[in-house]
Amino acid sequence: MAGKALIFSAPSGSGKTTIVRHLLQNNSDLGFSISASTRDRRGRTEQHGKDYYFLSPEEFKQKIDANQFIEWEEVYEGNFYGTLKSEIERLWSEGKNVIFDVDVKGGLSLKKYFGDKALAVFVKVPSIEVLKERLKDRGTESEESLSRRLFKAKFEMGFEDKFDVVLVNEDRERSLQEAQKLYNEFKNRS
Repeated sequence: MAGKALIFSAPSGSGKTTIVRHLLQNNSDLGFSISASTRDRRGRTEQHGKDYYFLSPEEFKQKIDANQFIEWEEVYEGNFYGTLKSEIERLWSEGKNVIFDVDVKGGLSLKKYFGDKALAVFVKVPSIEVLKERLKDRGTESEESLSRRLFKAKFEMGFEDKFDVVLVNEDRERSLQEAQKLYNEFKNRS
Protein backbone atom coordinates (compact mmCIF):
# COMPACT_ATOMS: atom_id res chain seq x y z
CA MET A 1 0.00 0.00 0.00
CA ALA A 2 1.46 3.37 -1.03
CA GLY A 3 1.40 6.49 1.10
CA LYS A 4 3.88 5.36 3.73
CA ALA A 5 7.13 6.95 4.87
CA LEU A 6 10.32 4.92 5.41
CA ILE A 7 12.83 7.05 7.28
CA PHE A 8 16.53 6.24 7.50
CA SER A 9 18.50 8.43 9.89
CA ALA A 10 22.03 8.21 11.16
CA PRO A 11 25.10 10.24 11.88
CA SER A 12 26.95 11.20 8.70
CA GLY A 13 29.11 8.31 7.49
CA SER A 14 27.02 5.50 9.01
CA GLY A 15 26.05 4.04 5.64
CA LYS A 16 22.42 5.11 5.47
CA THR A 17 22.79 6.46 1.92
CA THR A 18 24.16 3.10 0.70
CA ILE A 19 21.17 1.32 2.28
CA VAL A 20 18.66 3.80 0.85
CA ARG A 21 20.16 3.50 -2.66
CA HIS A 22 19.99 -0.29 -2.44
CA LEU A 23 16.32 -0.21 -1.46
CA LEU A 24 15.50 2.24 -4.25
CA GLN A 25 17.21 0.01 -6.84
CA ASN A 26 15.32 -3.07 -5.66
CA ASN A 27 11.83 -1.69 -4.92
CA SER A 28 9.98 0.08 -7.72
CA ASP A 29 7.25 1.12 -5.27
CA LEU A 30 9.69 3.37 -3.39
CA GLY A 31 10.35 6.99 -4.27
CA PHE A 32 13.23 9.03 -2.88
CA SER A 33 12.39 12.22 -1.03
CA ILE A 34 14.80 14.80 -2.36
CA SER A 35 15.74 17.23 0.39
CA ALA A 36 16.21 20.94 -0.09
CA SER A 37 19.58 22.36 0.99
CA THR A 38 21.56 25.57 0.95
CA ARG A 39 24.93 23.79 0.99
CA ASP A 40 27.25 23.76 -2.01
CA ARG A 41 27.20 20.78 -4.37
CA ARG A 42 29.89 18.16 -3.70
CA GLY A 43 32.05 17.66 -6.76
CA ARG A 44 30.53 17.50 -10.22
CA THR A 45 28.24 14.55 -9.65
CA GLU A 46 25.50 16.10 -7.52
CA GLN A 47 22.54 17.40 -9.51
CA HIS A 48 19.75 19.83 -8.65
CA GLY A 49 16.43 17.96 -8.50
CA LYS A 50 18.13 14.56 -8.23
CA ASP A 51 20.42 14.64 -5.20
CA TYR A 52 19.05 17.82 -3.59
CA TYR A 53 17.05 20.88 -4.43
CA PHE A 54 19.93 23.34 -4.11
CA LEU A 55 18.50 26.65 -2.90
CA SER A 56 20.04 29.94 -1.91
CA PRO A 57 19.60 30.89 1.77
CA GLU A 58 17.08 33.54 0.63
CA GLU A 59 15.01 30.99 -1.35
CA PHE A 60 15.09 28.58 1.59
CA LYS A 61 13.91 31.26 4.03
CA GLN A 62 11.08 32.27 1.67
CA LYS A 63 9.87 28.65 1.66
CA ILE A 64 10.05 28.55 5.48
CA ASP A 65 7.94 31.71 5.66
CA ALA A 66 5.44 30.19 3.20
CA ASN A 67 5.14 27.03 5.39
CA GLN A 68 6.30 24.80 2.52
CA PHE A 69 8.41 22.45 4.68
CA ILE A 70 7.37 19.42 6.72
CA GLU A 71 10.59 19.91 8.67
CA TRP A 72 13.75 21.95 8.29
CA GLU A 73 16.82 22.84 10.29
CA GLU A 74 20.12 24.64 10.18
CA VAL A 75 22.36 21.57 10.39
CA TYR A 76 25.63 23.50 10.33
CA GLU A 77 25.95 27.27 10.49
CA GLY A 78 24.59 28.67 7.23
CA ASN A 79 23.66 25.19 5.89
CA PHE A 80 19.93 24.58 5.92
CA TYR A 81 18.23 21.29 5.04
CA GLY A 82 14.54 20.49 4.83
CA THR A 83 11.74 18.31 3.46
CA LEU A 84 9.32 20.05 1.12
CA LYS A 85 5.63 19.14 1.42
CA SER A 86 5.39 19.27 -2.38
CA GLU A 87 8.00 16.52 -2.67
CA ILE A 88 5.92 14.08 -0.60
CA GLU A 89 2.74 14.99 -2.47
CA ARG A 90 4.56 14.35 -5.77
CA LEU A 91 5.71 10.86 -4.75
CA TRP A 92 2.43 9.80 -3.13
CA SER A 93 0.52 10.97 -6.23
CA GLU A 94 2.73 8.58 -8.24
CA GLY A 95 1.51 5.74 -5.98
CA LYS A 96 4.83 5.30 -4.20
CA ASN A 97 5.96 4.96 -0.63
CA VAL A 98 8.51 7.61 0.30
CA ILE A 99 12.02 6.82 1.53
CA PHE A 100 14.05 9.42 3.40
CA ASP A 101 17.80 9.74 3.93
CA VAL A 102 18.02 12.37 6.68
CA ASP A 103 19.96 13.31 9.76
CA VAL A 104 18.73 12.29 13.21
CA LYS A 105 16.86 15.48 14.09
CA GLY A 106 15.13 15.47 10.69
CA GLY A 107 14.23 11.80 11.12
CA LEU A 108 12.58 12.41 14.48
CA SER A 109 10.62 15.35 13.05
CA LEU A 110 9.42 13.23 10.13
CA LYS A 111 8.47 10.34 12.46
CA LYS A 112 6.34 12.72 14.49
CA TYR A 113 4.76 14.28 11.39
CA PHE A 114 3.82 10.99 9.67
CA GLY A 115 2.86 9.07 12.83
CA ASP A 116 1.76 5.50 12.14
CA LYS A 117 2.36 5.92 8.39
CA ALA A 118 6.11 5.94 9.17
CA LEU A 119 8.84 3.49 10.03
CA ALA A 120 11.87 5.29 11.45
CA VAL A 121 15.15 3.36 11.26
CA PHE A 122 18.30 4.48 13.05
CA VAL A 123 21.43 3.24 11.27
CA LYS A 124 24.20 2.73 13.78
CA VAL A 125 27.89 2.06 13.32
CA PRO A 126 29.64 -0.37 15.68
CA SER A 127 31.77 2.43 17.19
CA ILE A 128 32.81 6.06 16.83
CA GLU A 129 36.24 4.82 15.63
CA VAL A 130 34.60 2.96 12.71
CA LEU A 131 32.64 6.11 11.89
CA LYS A 132 35.81 8.21 11.92
CA GLU A 133 37.51 5.81 9.49
CA ARG A 134 34.50 5.81 7.14
CA LEU A 135 34.42 9.60 7.09
CA LYS A 136 38.18 9.76 6.43
CA ASP A 137 37.86 7.19 3.62
CA ARG A 138 35.37 9.45 1.82
CA GLY A 139 38.14 11.95 1.23
CA THR A 140 35.69 14.85 1.44
CA GLU A 141 36.38 16.04 4.98
CA SER A 142 38.86 18.59 6.25
CA GLU A 143 40.17 18.06 9.80
CA GLU A 144 37.76 20.75 10.99
CA SER A 145 34.70 19.28 9.25
CA LEU A 146 35.66 15.77 10.42
CA SER A 147 35.89 16.99 14.00
CA ARG A 148 32.52 18.77 13.68
CA ARG A 149 30.83 15.67 12.20
CA LEU A 150 32.22 13.38 14.93
CA PHE A 151 31.07 15.76 17.66
CA LYS A 152 27.58 15.84 16.14
CA ALA A 153 27.58 12.03 15.68
CA LYS A 154 28.33 11.42 19.37
CA PHE A 155 25.35 13.64 20.24
CA GLU A 156 23.04 11.99 17.67
CA MET A 157 23.84 8.47 18.91
CA GLY A 158 22.02 9.38 22.11
CA PHE A 159 18.69 9.43 20.22
CA GLU A 160 18.69 5.89 18.82
CA ASP A 161 16.06 4.75 21.33
CA LYS A 162 13.58 7.30 19.91
CA PHE A 163 13.45 5.37 16.61
CA ASP A 164 11.28 2.35 15.78
CA VAL A 165 14.23 0.14 14.79
CA VAL A 166 18.02 0.27 15.21
CA LEU A 167 19.99 -1.28 12.36
CA VAL A 168 23.66 -1.89 13.21
CA ASN A 169 25.60 -1.43 9.98
CA GLU A 170 28.65 -3.60 10.60
CA ASP A 171 28.43 -5.98 7.63
CA ARG A 172 27.18 -4.27 4.45
CA GLU A 173 25.42 -7.29 2.88
CA ARG A 174 23.70 -8.26 6.12
CA SER A 175 22.58 -4.65 6.63
CA LEU A 176 21.13 -4.47 3.11
CA GLN A 177 19.22 -7.74 3.66
CA GLU A 178 17.92 -6.54 7.02
CA ALA A 179 16.78 -3.22 5.53
CA GLN A 180 14.89 -5.07 2.77
CA LYS A 181 13.23 -7.32 5.36
CA LEU A 182 12.20 -4.26 7.41
CA TYR A 183 10.69 -2.62 4.33
CA ASN A 184 8.81 -5.77 3.28
CA GLU A 185 7.24 -6.08 6.73
CA PHE A 186 6.44 -2.37 6.91
CA LYS A 187 4.78 -2.02 3.49
CA ASN A 188 2.56 -5.05 4.17
CA ARG A 189 1.46 -3.72 7.55
CA SER A 190 -2.02 -2.20 7.49
